Amino acid sequence: MPHELPPAPGTSSEEEPGGPPRDGAGSQGTDATELARDSWWYHEESLPQAGLATIVRRLPALVSAALRLAWKADPAGTAFTIGLNLGAGLLSAFGLLATTGVLDALLTGGPAPDRLRAALPTLIGLAAALTARSLLQSVASWTQSRLRPKVDRLAERRLFELTTSVTLRAMDDADFYDAMQRARSRGARGAAMVVDAGVGLLTALAGIAAAAGTLAVLHPVLLPLLLVSVLPAGWAAAHSARMQYEVVYMLSTSMRRQWILSDLMADRRPAAEIRAFGMRDFLLDQYDDVARVSENAHIDLARRQALARIAGDATSGTVAGLVYAALFVLLATGVVPLPIAGGAILAIRMGRASLSELVGAANGVYDEGLYFSDYLDFCKEAERRTSSRPRLDLPAPGFAGVELREVSFAYPGADGAALREVSLTIGAGEVVALVGENGSGKTTLAKIIAGLYEPDSGTVLWGGTPLTRLDHGAVREKIAMIPQDHTPWPLTARQNIAAAADADDAALVDAAELAGIHRTIEELPAGYDTLLDPRFKTGHELSGGQWQRVAAARGFYRRAPLLLCDEPTSSLDPRAEHAFFEAIRHSANTTRHSTEAIRHSTDTDPADPQTVVLITHRLTSVLMADKIHVLSEGRLAESGTHTELMELGGIYAALFKLQAEAYTP
Repeated sequence: MPHELPPAPGTSSEEEPGGPPRDGAGSQGTDATELARDSWWYHEESLPQAGLATIVRRLPALVSAALRLAWKADPAGTAFTIGLNLGAGLLSAFGLLATTGVLDALLTGGPAPDRLRAALPTLIGLAAALTARSLLQSVASWTQSRLRPKVDRLAERRLFELTTSVTLRAMDDADFYDAMQRARSRGARGAAMVVDAGVGLLTALAGIAAAAGTLAVLHPVLLPLLLVSVLPAGWAAAHSARMQYEVVYMLSTSMRRQWILSDLMADRRPAAEIRAFGMRDFLLDQYDDVARVSENAHIDLARRQALARIAGDATSGTVAGLVYAALFVLLATGVVPLPIAGGAILAIRMGRASLSELVGAANGVYDEGLYFSDYLDFCKEAERRTSSRPRLDLPAPGFAGVELREVSFAYPGADGAALREVSLTIGAGEVVALVGENGSGKTTLAKIIAGLYEPDSGTVLWGGTPLTRLDHGAVREKIAMIPQDHTPWPLTARQNIAAAADADDAALVDAAELAGIHRTIEELPAGYDTLLDPRFKTGHELSGGQWQRVAAARGFYRRAPLLLCDEPTSSLDPRAEHAFFEAIRHSANTTRHSTEAIRHSTDTDPADPQTVVLITHRLTSVLMADKIHVLSEGRLAESGTHTELMELGGIYAALFKLQAEAYTP
């Protein structure tokens, strides 16, 4: 069972819910016992089976996985690192045997000059072996240092390859997100550390083999003495690593919240709001609530680790004394002669050092292996959530329409469904509006149409083919999005619009003009090459409305046959909003405009107009829509043109009249 973590700060195990508030709490009077029950205090999953026996069984697989990663990162560097360390171990064995030969020659009867001359060749060989071993170890250390950053880069790249390819549903899953944060925070870095520890294991095994071989040659009875001398310290190290991992695992969710709060208080974007609403003390209290749990847990961990180390060191010292006492008895009883005893002492010292290195390396694999296992497990889970099924090509080169049949969808952990049995059809070249109150499911429906979410039930057909059977990459190439919650990328204006390093300058300008942002960008210090991030010295900030225009230009630049617009004018003033919807009209149906308008809106053939799905609360903007779908509580409540829906007198008519009254004196 995992060790029980200390109670939340300001509480004790005897306190009942509803007790006195935490000392030093803010004016909100937050009760710490209540806070301790929040999901972000401790990770609610049970700890994985990561005990000593389990990790020992997994050692070969962990080391093998890390070495495969190292081999992929740098085959020559990996081979040199392992080979040089093994070579150093073999030279250590030669050095031990040579030392025994030197002692035998020096302690054998005869005049001192004769004994020195007899020992001289072996002594020269010993010096050469020790020098060569030192050189090999130095070169091995250099090759290993070069290998480490390459493994780090490869492991992190693999992580981000998966995080950017898993489904959106996975990113909405709190447990998956926690696993991803553990893999990011230490798991990916654990790969290089496991490689280091794995090489250390091989090196230590070579040293042990050298010492054991030497002792076997000198006297077999000496071998058991080698084994028992470091086991207590090894147990203490492994037990300490296990306790640390328990704390890190159990606090993974609260640590993530602590990082989020830290970012909020050290980022310029929320800085104005923090000051305007006087949120400083509140956020600091929130930070303290989470940080004190981590602080108390780590203080308790330090105490328990110190006790484990003291017990291990005390036992190890006692056992070492017994080992040397046993060797003295063997020498006193004549079981081993003096030269062999001297060589045995050196072999035991070397073997003990190698065993200590082995235990340390094994503990390193155990310690970092716990986190590296998180990384491997996350990669496996992420691969499972990244569909690798064979996909069909699109049934048509353009956009042949979308049909939804009885589609339902619920977010992970949500109490209810976001969509319930929605059926509708969007034909090629149509302008379709999705309207409804907040939380009615409009944005979720748009993401399902785009293939970003797969429905829990029902079917989405693209050109008559189930979307799940189509190549998602090919589908998304046919879609452009102008989201409400757009991302202000810390990139240049050119890269923000093109969403890539390279861009077609003519198409870039066309898209920017269509979105009404071209002149603003031209006036920036470096034009389209201006960095749009004021956190950097040469960076420049845009207003909210300007950023929304950049997001619109990004959608227009894609020139896809299907354009999804989710509240695209929420940050625009009335004049800019009117111009934007005029641009949408141009982009939506190229057959309705002149050749000059076509040139500025799309490369699509006039006979193949762009299809637009528009989500907006401004109902005057949907009058041009071919069809309006009204959503309510996740269900499709009404469908029709503006005129039809006004005659129906339902939800749409009520909302439209309510908005119209706001503009009527």
